[in-house]
Amino acid sequence: MKQLSCFLAWLFLLEASAFEIPTSGLSEFAAYGNLVELAPGKFQFIPDNQRYQRSLPEDESGKSMEDVDQVTLYSYKVQSTITSRVANTIIQSKLVNNSPQPQDVIFDVQIPKGAFISNFSMTVDDTTFTSTIKDKRVAQALYSQARAKDKTAGLVRSRALDMENFQMEVNIRPGAKVQFELHYEEVKWRKLGSYEHRLHLQPGRLAKHLEVDVWIVEPQGMRFLHVLDTFEGHFDGVPVISKGPQKAHVSFRPTVAQQRKCSNCSETAVDGELVVVYDVNREAKAGELEVFNGYFVHFFAPENLDPIPKNILFVIDVSGSMWGIKMKQTVEAMKTILDDLRSEDQFSVVDFNHNVRTWRNDLVSATKTQISDAKRYIEKIQPSGGTNINEALLRAIFILNEANNLGLLDPNSVSLIILVSDGDPTVGELKLSKIQKNVKQNMQDNISLFSLGIGFDVDYDFLKRLSNDNHGIAQRIYGNQDTSSQLKKFYNQVSTPLLRNVQFSYPHPSVTDVTQNSFSNYFGGSEIVVAGKFDVDKLQQIQSFITATSANTDLVLETLAQMDDLEDFLSKDKHADPNFTRKLWAYLTINQLLAERSLAPTADTKRKISKTILQMSLEHHIVTPFTSMLIESADGDERMLADAAPQDVSLSCCSGALYYGNKVAPGSIPSWAKSALPSPPPTALSLVAGPPMEATPPSHVIRVENDPHFIIYLPKSQRNVCFNIDSEPGKILSLVSDPESGILVNGQLIGAKKPQDGKLSTYFGKLGFYFQSEDMKVEVSTENITLQHGSHASVLSWSDTARLLNSRVLVSVKKEKAVTLTLDKEISFSVLLHRVWKKHPVNVDFLGIYVPTTNKLSPKAHGLIGQFMHEPKIYISNERPGKDPQKPEAIMEVKGQKLIVTRGLQKDYRTDIVFGTEVPCWFVHNSGKGFIDGYYKDYLVPQLYSFLKQP
Repeated sequence: MKQLSCFLAWLFLLEASAFEIPTSGLSEFAAYGNLVELAPGKFQFIPDNQRYQRSLPEDESGKSMEDVDQVTLYSYKVQSTITSRVANTIIQSKLVNNSPQPQDVIFDVQIPKGAFISNFSMTVDDTTFTSTIKDKRVAQALYSQARAKDKTAGLVRSRALDMENFQMEVNIRPGAKVQFELHYEEVKWRKLGSYEHRLHLQPGRLAKHLEVDVWIVEPQGMRFLHVLDTFEGHFDGVPVISKGPQKAHVSFRPTVAQQRKCSNCSETAVDGELVVVYDVNREAKAGELEVFNGYFVHFFAPENLDPIPKNILFVIDVSGSMWGIKMKQTVEAMKTILDDLRSEDQFSVVDFNHNVRTWRNDLVSATKTQISDAKRYIEKIQPSGGTNINEALLRAIFILNEANNLGLLDPNSVSLIILVSDGDPTVGELKLSKIQKNVKQNMQDNISLFSLGIGFDVDYDFLKRLSNDNHGIAQRIYGNQDTSSQLKKFYNQVSTPLLRNVQFSYPHPSVTDVTQNSFSNYFGGSEIVVAGKFDVDKLQQIQSFITATSANTDLVLETLAQMDDLEDFLSKDKHADPNFTRKLWAYLTINQLLAERSLAPTADTKRKISKTILQMSLEHHIVTPFTSMLIESADGDERMLADAAPQDVSLSCCSGALYYGNKVAPGSIPSWAKSALPSPPPTALSLVAGPPMEATPPSHVIRVENDPHFIIYLPKSQRNVCFNIDSEPGKILSLVSDPESGILVNGQLIGAKKPQDGKLSTYFGKLGFYFQSEDMKVEVSTENITLQHGSHASVLSWSDTARLLNSRVLVSVKKEKAVTLTLDKEISFSVLLHRVWKKHPVNVDFLGIYVPTTNKLSPKAHGLIGQFMHEPKIYISNERPGKDPQKPEAIMEVKGQKLIVTRGLQKDYRTDIVFGTEVPCWFVHNSGKGFIDGYYKDYLVPQLYSFLKQP
């Protein structure tokens, strides 16, 4: 599609922060025949500035003309469904180019940090683009392949390194329609006694239809729900809330008139966040257990525990921007908080603008006298000057560290810093990353940093990063709300620990497949979330561990008996996500693995963790630092790559807006895009041109098919000899083992879904290839193809068609059919994929392997296939009718033995993968005994890449 121009933004989840999602949760693109103007009037093209104007009745001010966008936003829809704190969100925009010239349209969406993008689709006229999640390097290779063939190729890039923007730009012809649809998923964490769901609404212009729906399904029941006023009162009464005991619906559907910033404005007031806040019922139970679809989730958040002693530093921004109502409300809140301190608490106050001052240089006990003196000090503060956040935080950390080093802190107490600020640093250290580093380096593990962002213009993301790095959380307080009550609520929550310095570390001994969300301290209003694959004994061990390590031994934990009605409840609600337990487990596991990888002690450990993260990312359709999103048309001619941006890429468009203009020529690719992907290092796999598989396969090969049938072709005798191997699922068979040349092929068996006629059939479900001289391993399964070269790993999907090459090994993938591996153009192996009907009661997907005979292996080559690369002499005699008239018998003399063999037919599927081609062969019974060296169990190996131990 020649209109597609390029590029721009998007980024990867560095924090663990997708899972599978329905193809589309919103209605199909409506017909445009009924598209009407946002207001009555007649359009006229103005050539000098390329904008339309429409005639409007003159108002009292004499205005008679209003500019009108050439690109009309027909609809902007956002739909979120939350099932037990797992949220799926879909953002959809539909636009029409009304101008007589091509227009560039940008779809720019802000994604919450910690969310996973799972799907993107785009329709431009009749061309539809869909996305797949792939190994990062594989996606880059496929993108480069399209570019190398002079196909249209674009980059989806991000201007930031914090993974919060997805941006797509296309050029659409006059009269064309375009639809964008993005899916992302996130987990809601309980903070300060509630859950927040934030939707960034930034349509960029007035929308004919603007619809936002948030559906919440909480089996535990909802205690409260409300929508924050984040638009400064502009949309009073527009959000409509419907709430039942366990379900709620928030609808935000402003009309075009309500969207306008003012009555005669063309700009939209919908530019900010819609924030839904709720909490669930907890009653007397400390934990909530949910078991569904083979996975469990355990939410653990006891309430009303007795507070423990605390050492607290209040760090207050008193710069000029805090002047007025912000400072007044902050002072009132601080006075209230000081009254809530207990006699066993210690505290002090640090206030800062361009300078840093302390009320006391040391912590003091919270006596009535000290509290009164602190109030008087705060009341006298007059905001002025700049903002030196770095020095203020370092001063507070120093006070707490010194008190701890001198033994002045109660060992059972907790230490907190609460930062209250409304803006960016303007004095001292200005680089945010440097401030983060300074705070992290000086902060001891027993101190938690909490941040309060005041107002609409605060750099809330920076405050979140500060707190997340230092065992705390951040909260945003909007200036048009009661700052005093919000501050007090915040303090009351964070000052009451949930557990006393308990840190869970799963997998717990004898507990596997379990992950959890943990911090070094748990504070009131937060919760522990444990998820895993369902097992009754596992749950009992976890619950016993939680109860034993809790500060309160009287906790009442929910039991499985109380979950009997969960499946019935969820199945009756169309908005409930049936996979929420599995998604939450995958989310927690990937986050935990990312954290473990950053602390891995060796390169080998890091490599193994990276491989697991990559496999889980692909299995659960999650964009992580190891994967990219490949966006392509149905015919594969046009591809775009959603990848992390280079740091020097700078973009001019505003975040979150739907932009249009003529700054990119139709069909062009910017110069920076053509060189954006670096050339792969010499040791890495690189893309090569050519067909994905040989057009004419060799007429005679050794092959293994079905359950598994070995068909050994002997070139000198020009005969096929067959035998079956009957083993057990999970066993690994040596097929080719040549330690001298360093070539290995092993196959792992899988079983059918159930036995037939008393026999469970087995097939090859995974094949491992090892080329030792190249330090290259290739694992082919029915799910994907994993290539590991040294410390580098890549994963290809069976939905790909590509050829990848390192210095000597060529890996060729033909979509949903075959993989061919060739070493030095001399030794080749082909693997065929056999798909079966997913709901088949017995059969499963399996692999077939085809190996042309070769003299390139060493005399030491062995294995069930390798031993026949050096052909044994056979002699067939005494052919006679067998028990089955269609299968004559004979005597085969081989390796000094005489065997009774049966002539029959087997299948070769290379030219016809569905029905196959019949191949005659002599069948050796008893798992090939007498034809193969030894007995088939001699060919079992412990690992997929183990060489066969020969006697």
